[in-house]
Amino acid sequence: MEKGTNCFPTCHTVFLAWTWLLLLSWCCTGAEITCRSCSSPSPSWPSSSPRLRQEQRQTPPPTPRGLRSWPGGRARGSAGAAVTAEPLPGGESGGRAGPRGAELLSAGAGGGAAGSRGSAAPRSRRSSEGRPVEGGGRGMPAAEGQRSARAQPRGPPEEGRAARLRGVEELRLGSTTFALTGDAAHNQAMVHWSGHNSSVILILTKLYDFNLGSVTESSLWRSTDYGTTYEKLNDKVGLKTVLSYFYVCPTNKRKIMLLSDPDIESSILISSDEGATYQKYRLNFYIQSLLFHPKQEEWILAYSLDQKLYSSTDFGRKWQLMHERVTPSRFYWSVMGLDKEPDLVHMEARTADGHTHYLTCRIQECSETKRSGPFSRSIDINSLVVQDEYIFIQVTAGGRANYYVSYRREPFAQIKLPKYSLPKDMHIISTAENQVFAAVQEWNQNDTYNLYVSDTRGVYFTLALENVKSSRGLEGNVMIDLYEVAGIKGIFLANKKIDDQVKTFITYNKGRDWRLLKAPDTNLRGDPVVCQLPFCSLHLHLQLSENPYTSGSISSKETAPGLMVAAGNIGSELSYTDVGMFISSDGGNSWRQIFEEEYNVWFLDWGGALVALKHTSMPIRHLWVSFDEGRSWSKYSFTSTPLFVDGSLVDPGIETQIMTIFGHFSLRSEWQLVKVDYKPIFSRRCNKDDYQTWHLHNQGEPCVMGERKIYKKRKPGSQCSVGRDYSQTVVSEPCVCGQGDFECDYGYERHNNNQCIPSFWFSPSSLSKDCSIGQSYLNSTGYRRIVSNNCTDGLREKYKARMEKCPGKAPRGLHILTSDGKLVTEQGHNATFIILMEEGDLQRTNIQLDFGDGITVSYANFSPVEDGIRHVYKSAGIFQVTAYAENSLGSDTAVLFLHVVCPVEHVHLSVPFVAIRNKDVNITAVVWPSQAGTLTYFWWFGNSTKPLITLESSISYIFNEEGMNTVTVQVAAGNTLIQDTKEIAVHEYFQSQLLSFSPNLDYHNPDIPEWRQDIGKVIRRALVTGIPDEQILVAVFPGLPTSAELFVLPHKNTTERRKSSEADLEQVVEILFNALNQNLVQFELKPGVEVIVYVTQLTLAPLVDSSTGHSSSAMLMLLSVVFVGLAVFLIYKFKRNPPPALTHQCSENSRRAQKSSCFLLQQICLNHRPENGGSLCAHLVKNMTDVFIQSMSILPAALVQ
Repeated sequence: MEKGTNCFPTCHTVFLAWTWLLLLSWCCTGAEITCRSCSSPSPSWPSSSPRLRQEQRQTPPPTPRGLRSWPGGRARGSAGAAVTAEPLPGGESGGRAGPRGAELLSAGAGGGAAGSRGSAAPRSRRSSEGRPVEGGGRGMPAAEGQRSARAQPRGPPEEGRAARLRGVEELRLGSTTFALTGDAAHNQAMVHWSGHNSSVILILTKLYDFNLGSVTESSLWRSTDYGTTYEKLNDKVGLKTVLSYFYVCPTNKRKIMLLSDPDIESSILISSDEGATYQKYRLNFYIQSLLFHPKQEEWILAYSLDQKLYSSTDFGRKWQLMHERVTPSRFYWSVMGLDKEPDLVHMEARTADGHTHYLTCRIQECSETKRSGPFSRSIDINSLVVQDEYIFIQVTAGGRANYYVSYRREPFAQIKLPKYSLPKDMHIISTAENQVFAAVQEWNQNDTYNLYVSDTRGVYFTLALENVKSSRGLEGNVMIDLYEVAGIKGIFLANKKIDDQVKTFITYNKGRDWRLLKAPDTNLRGDPVVCQLPFCSLHLHLQLSENPYTSGSISSKETAPGLMVAAGNIGSELSYTDVGMFISSDGGNSWRQIFEEEYNVWFLDWGGALVALKHTSMPIRHLWVSFDEGRSWSKYSFTSTPLFVDGSLVDPGIETQIMTIFGHFSLRSEWQLVKVDYKPIFSRRCNKDDYQTWHLHNQGEPCVMGERKIYKKRKPGSQCSVGRDYSQTVVSEPCVCGQGDFECDYGYERHNNNQCIPSFWFSPSSLSKDCSIGQSYLNSTGYRRIVSNNCTDGLREKYKARMEKCPGKAPRGLHILTSDGKLVTEQGHNATFIILMEEGDLQRTNIQLDFGDGITVSYANFSPVEDGIRHVYKSAGIFQVTAYAENSLGSDTAVLFLHVVCPVEHVHLSVPFVAIRNKDVNITAVVWPSQAGTLTYFWWFGNSTKPLITLESSISYIFNEEGMNTVTVQVAAGNTLIQDTKEIAVHEYFQSQLLSFSPNLDYHNPDIPEWRQDIGKVIRRALVTGIPDEQILVAVFPGLPTSAELFVLPHKNTTERRKSSEADLEQVVEILFNALNQNLVQFELKPGVEVIVYVTQLTLAPLVDSSTGHSSSAMLMLLSVVFVGLAVFLIYKFKRNPPPALTHQCSENSRRAQKSSCFLLQQICLNHRPENGGSLCAHLVKNMTDVFIQSMSILPAALVQ
């Protein structure tokens, strides 16, 4: 099936942005329409803003590499097609119109068809002298258009030498000119010509305000006489309605849909009579692109700017939401004959889990429960391509892209490229004739691609041509210099880069053999051309025009087999400066030069005549016509006034005999539409004597693609019209199979002796693993017949695959990996394991998978594990997953270590508020939830730029500088990363004291860090009375009852005055303690709530220092710890009945020292009874525990001294 132009070749658009092309005009690049969107169906504006929906001449960032850049088979078309590789919004594989208009795309084999949205391009405005004109414009009254008079001065003659100029007198063509009066200010236009027995032409002109970013005016014109006259339809669509686009149903050209500009309103206008009348319908969403069903004219898919997909079964009158998170341009209609339901939609969408999946559903049954996923795993975003019999997706695992294909809706199989191709970019070129052409940019390529061809199923690919030239289009899309000749299967042209030179090659057997093009024997003057192969040859430009209103650099037609017209040059390499026009009448075997400069060349009347229009920035009024395949040309005038040509529109019917040329006479003039009728120059209808037979050949070899073909063509020079009942007759008979009919099979390479030898990495026996003992398989001989080659007998029997018994093999090359290529999964989520085996009997090999958490599963063969084995881990940790494969001939094992994590939600950095310089400080990160599995801790201290990395949650660190030091910890668990930061005051020495508060503070304590920080500041303000703020630090502890610690710090930079500073510190401490002991420190928490601050009587070590002068304090701390331990032991030993002697002794001692430990023990003993509720005991035990922890943290530093 042909791809690229046959879906809706009748839809055309003119994109006319004045400023852009005015600059180009000044540089003499021509006043042509250079629409980018003709080869790029991708959206031209971000989907988030309707104000950016415009045809601006801006180049977006280059297309991301990978399968997401696959085109939809642009190498097939009724007129041939160059390859452009770019992201498809349906494109030829889905047949959608991009948001910028009529892409002239094919729907493929049922992928859908885009409506006519018209390509657009900047309009060049010049004066008659070829320069921009300033000031006011001239024109007709702004009411209606008028037929223009033809008494205008003649323009400059066209230059350039044509092949055999026939006659000297000026010939005239029947033409009429119509001016779109009143639209001189409009800078954009869209044109649609129904064709196919219809005389209706629609033109939408618009004024796009680039400052506002929206359309401010529009006019709709309609012609019913092939463009002789036009009627303005603004009153029929609404005088205040501003239109932005229109679509034409590809299966019923009478049905037309207009879109209003979304900045004003969201509505559509529908016509069922080729635009004569309209009905208006409001929408609650903004349409970005439409996709028409390839068979059902009422069925449409609409993609909105907010990435939602809608469907309609009544041509847009009512819409139903299908999915809310669909990837732009990745939705396709069902393919007739392959999908069971005609209303099935293929789409790429994000699901609730945040991953991208390939989904299918019917347009009226697309709820979440009704959707299905043909591919079980998630896929890479922007990678789904549904095209003809094939579906392609991309899945990245382990940093490498893996490509999968489904042929005729069979289960997906991984695409097999040569082992070390290592693609970094891949594009699907064509899927015609049950074979896939793919361009692959390998790891060592930058501006070239390798061309690969597949087997019928699209799985096994072999190299066809290396280093094919690529370039970037105007919108950043990748364009591959590869062209498939229309009308004859198997013929391709490609530009290959060799030693920094680009040369053109041709193949007649789908890439099996390539050769250079032989240059013409003579030039236009009849002089012989000296050009010796392989040092000199003919080189051609192979890109189709990105402007649908020019013919492009190369063209061919299905209805004119063997006839090709292209721009190029003769020499050692392709040139971009010395360019002429060349033609071949025998399928590329021989070439003739027809012009010394670039011309646009169109095919008329089934290819029986050629029309050439010079590619120039100057105004012209002549064109050239040839009836003998370019051997001679007749010069015709199509207007009496020279016209700056913006583009031309040929009747989309194959029997084309009418052309519309549009342009302007001067900078300020209205649009001029010139209708050219070629019918008078065809003298009569053709009869049988006007035809001849033509034998296809390859350098004299009559067998091409395994058959001899004879075509019926009109005789050169027969100036007759074939008419609409023309039928092409082809006689074909098979040939005997020869070497040229076979290519090397997958894993084999062609050597100099023309033999296919296994590559160093390939083991031919590896392909037998899919069969079992007792079964048979086809063992390749290293050759395979070229797909769609029709040869018989000869070498066919020798090279065809042999049926052999499946050999018994032990498992070898067992691999286990996760479906997403990651070695981390979350607790409670599905982990999918993929088991692969390079060699072995898949049907008779037992598989055992040990998940490492005590669960093991076993399978009798590989069939149940092809889509992966799912398992849910209920706990976090590192698990050794082991796969074991065994059959009667041996076994193999593979191991994978999987990290199962529980997402961490919070981390608290536990650090002392004050630390001693040059002493170890223990720092701990407390993570919640605590059972989070294996975590990685990153520690930053101060201004360090490199972290310390540990697997433990605690770290010991020595601070070398006094002052405030910052500590930051980051905790990594899987894809989650959290952090906490704290500050530590570091000094040579300090004093501290525990503080308590009146019980009313506990009632107002929410126990959150922010509250504790604010209360600490309030307490410090209450304490400071003439003491510098930096000497006081108050840290409120978490939990209840509320407690805090008071730190008294030395002055800054007091190291030199150590003794005097210590005395000053003791003085400050005495002042503060006196105030606290006398209950003089209090603060108002809120009106009526006074909180008193006390000294906690259980403080064991008020002074902390690194000097030797406080060893007594250290000893006191040590004795206190021992005593507290003894107290806890006695509580446990005697529980509710304390010894009487102990009680008596405590009573005696309590009169002497209320702060003594004996008094403390008595309080614990007397209150450790159930009837007392244990509250006081709990309070005292907590205080003792805090003191114990504080003592233990300070004790090592003190004991060292």
